[in-house]
Amino acid sequence: MSQEWIPIHNTWRTDKPSEPPPTRLVDTYGRVVKNIRISVTDRCNFRCVYCMPEEMAFLDRSEVLTFEEITRIVGIVARMGVDKVRLTGGEPTVRRELPKLVRAIADMDGIDDLALTTNGVRLPELAKPLRDAGLQRLNVSLDSLDPATFAKLTRRDMLDEVLAGIDAALDAGFTPLKVNAVAMPDVVNELIAFAELARAKPIIVRFIEFMPLDGDGIWQRDQLLTREEIVSRIDAVYPLEPVDQRGSSPAERFRFKDGKGEIGVIASVTEPFCESCDRIRLTADGKIRTCLFSVTETDIMSPMRDGADDDQIAWMIADAVHHKERGHLINHVDFLKPQRNMSQIGG
Repeated sequence: MSQEWIPIHNTWRTDKPSEPPPTRLVDTYGRVVKNIRISVTDRCNFRCVYCMPEEMAFLDRSEVLTFEEITRIVGIVARMGVDKVRLTGGEPTVRRELPKLVRAIADMDGIDDLALTTNGVRLPELAKPLRDAGLQRLNVSLDSLDPATFAKLTRRDMLDEVLAGIDAALDAGFTPLKVNAVAMPDVVNELIAFAELARAKPIIVRFIEFMPLDGDGIWQRDQLLTREEIVSRIDAVYPLEPVDQRGSSPAERFRFKDGKGEIGVIASVTEPFCESCDRIRLTADGKIRTCLFSVTETDIMSPMRDGADDDQIAWMIADAVHHKERGHLINHVDFLKPQRNMSQIGG
């Protein structure tokens, strides 16, 4: 081993910790981390305008965590109370043999909830294998139901493939299926069509406010389609009522008053939910991020590959969580946009 990696307030010591790592991950504001989002790749078969630039330089495969490294990290955080895992990308389904990783995590002690977010293109071939491997929940990104608008937003003419993937997910038993739509001005006239999708099938459509994490720097506050506008436009056609018990979920839920379906709104910009955040993120290149908008991150892949043991990695993660930000500061004058775009962080 070239170095012992023990974090003490973002510095490093060469002696080993005298105590075992904590059994809970708690930050200085009393929030307990129970959820980790893991990017299995930064690669993607789309180029969504809110996520990444059209021309993208991807990580070399040697710079990406292996399945064995990912499962090792999941095992470490599971021993510290994390019981929810979500696999993301880039686009996670472009990672070869993804069901093997799903099965390895699903079989772990302590993991009660295993989910995945995908653009849906590869679900016709992967939905059933992922389900059989132990995947419990699935989110499909679908930002428009109009072929031209879809192609404009994703820079790919693949709407039919995504819709086929949604059908495959439903056939494989992923119900209710969550469909995520980034709410941008381009789709304001599609809100009712999305609501009707949520009423017609076992699908929960969740509208996500456009966030300043795009690769081309196009985000402006006037690009926001806000939670208030989304809810009021749908409610005017199909009356809504709030669903209680949001907890640490990022989505505010609404059911249709006639009982036919449900929608959600993730208002990360206009109505932040940072006070109840229980999540951390692991990037494809092995960095722990305590907030989607973090401007710092903790590298655990390098010490892991240098020979750090599980307790040392656990203390690194615990130290990162201890310094978790109070909130993302988007609505403050001193907000700093992260250097990484969404595809590099993990959705």
